[in-house]
Amino acid sequence: MPALPIRRRRSSTGARPERASGTVARVEGSQPVSDAELVVRALGGDRWAQEAIFRRYVADVTSLAERLLRRRHEADDVVQDTFADALLALGELRDPSALRAWLLGIAVRRVRRRVRKLALLRTLGLDRGIDDATLELLASPGLSPDTRAELARVDRALARLHPDDRIAWMLRHVEGEKLEDVAAIVGCSLATAKRRIAAAETLVRARLREGEP
Repeated sequence: MPALPIRRRRSSTGARPERASGTVARVEGSQPVSDAELVVRALGGDRWAQEAIFRRYVADVTSLAERLLRRRHEADDVVQDTFADALLALGELRDPSALRAWLLGIAVRRVRRRVRKLALLRTLGLDRGIDDATLELLASPGLSPDTRAELARVDRALARLHPDDRIAWMLRHVEGEKLEDVAAIVGCSLATAKRRIAAAETLVRARLREGEP
């Protein structure tokens, strides 16, 4: 399935990622600083490095959380919790160059908790939230009404998937992550990641063929 026409949104902090190719960016004067160096400096108590990690990846984490949760308010909470968790557990990161995937993995775990909580609230009839970050609402400006309608149908199909399958599918087809990175982010084997994506793909395509309203 081709990439969906979804636009990126800055986080509520207004921050913009300062990375280039995911690992190196010029964030302190003109000197390139790698993720690995940022992690080492942050572990040493360097506040600039800690803030640089946030600035570099806050947009990525926000984008992922919004799309998975479909709600900006819930996503903002996940973003804050993700970076708070990351700073506390930074010493557990075995490969500092894999910082981005590690952060997204923390975000996914936080998302799963939110999904369970929201499911319980819906069961009890206590969910008063509004889905304001659906694929249709996050779509690139200028899309045709037909394309927006198609995105809405995809959204409804995704809502019926098991959360693990939906997360894997979104990482692959919406966020554009490589299969290896999907597996690393969700914390499963490559084979399991492929199976989850394939299962979601089959159901989404079936729903679309059925012409679900």
